[in-house]
Amino acid sequence: MVTMSLKSAKGAFFDRPAVKNAVDHATLRNLSKFGAFVRQRAKTSIRRPPKSAKPRISQPGRPPYSHTGLLKKFLFFAYDANAQSVVIGPVMLRKSDGKAPSLLEHGGVAVRERKRRRYRPRPYMQPAFDAELPVLPELWRNSVKATR
Repeated sequence: MVTMSLKSAKGAFFDRPAVKNAVDHATLRNLSKFGAFVRQRAKTSIRRPPKSAKPRISQPGRPPYSHTGLLKKFLFFAYDANAQSVVIGPVMLRKSDGKAPSLLEHGGVAVRERKRRRYRPRPYMQPAFDAELPVLPELWRNSVKATR
């Protein structure tokens, strides 16, 4: 006959709150790291245009050039605890309509100075995300640790 105290018997069972807390903590830590990696990759892909007499724009399909530095400066990431996800990208500035980052990433049509202008995509966020995605499984490896 095996004898066991009540305290040691309780310790042998699955401690659901402790596991949930460990997973939540690991999710916050890993997705925050991933957000930082993607943000940094996107920022480094946006470069200054080459010196030239006339203003230059990047080739369609390549990351946009940074003429003012605002796009690069206002790239952020934030962890959303409710959705347990990370949001990565440019924030909308007060004086803008917020369409420029989306037009750069996806392309599209916009009316500027009463003229319809077509913008071809110059993606910078999706390539950064795709480049950093292989790192994500390694971030998760052994990241949920029991605390006792």
